[in-house]
Amino acid sequence: MRPYILAETNWREIQQHTFEVAVLPWGATEAHNYHLPYATDIIEADHIAAEAARKAWEAGTKVIILPTIPFGVNTGQTDILLDINMSPSTQAAVLNDVIEVLNRQGIQKLLILNSHGGNDFKTMLRELGLKYPNMFLSSCNWFQAMNKSEFFENPGDHADEMETSLILHLRPDLVTPLEETGDGHDKKPKIKAYREGWAWAERKWTQVTEDTGVGNPKKATAEKGARFFEAVTDKMSQLFIDLSKADLDDLYE
Repeated sequence: MRPYILAETNWREIQQHTFEVAVLPWGATEAHNYHLPYATDIIEADHIAAEAARKAWEAGTKVIILPTIPFGVNTGQTDILLDINMSPSTQAAVLNDVIEVLNRQGIQKLLILNSHGGNDFKTMLRELGLKYPNMFLSSCNWFQAMNKSEFFENPGDHADEMETSLILHLRPDLVTPLEETGDGHDKKPKIKAYREGWAWAERKWTQVTEDTGVGNPKKATAEKGARFFEAVTDKMSQLFIDLSKADLDDLYE
């Protein structure tokens, strides 16, 4: 039983602690090329949140990890079998209910640990921040926390070398042989502004990639995944620690 994981702790244990920070991991349920499980984003969120919390807890930080939300925004993947979409308005309703509980019980700091590129919580947190002015609401994307080129050879953002290496490290039993997977080739937008990244439109997934992957996973290894996992959980744990120590009336310098 890990006392910093809400799903594992119990009523007797939890009353012995005053929690400073609540972390809500948020994933998605979607295809990840031919070789990774639909729960890839959930597995990553679970393990990264738990390991970062372990490190922070051992440093004296009272953090509580809430159960991972398993569904994300998949509006661009409606034709991919059993990619489960949770609309942003539904996400906002879920967030409101979670925040209402934390606010009422005096846990003023909430961090969403996001594990899915289709999720974007900024506008929701702006609106909910007005509704709950005593709460400090924030989010992070663990997959943007590190310079991936220091760990991996091939770029990508979905079922790529990074994600494949992580799952090879965390759940190798769920990874099929890499020689049988797609190469993760993705088509680029014809419109220059979207290609350059300063304009945005949602990608229509099956028009962009044949295997649902974006990024070549062929050079992934469990060793690369272990090295990245250690580094990213170090960085996440420091965020947990810094957030727990932060004075909400004195956040800027």
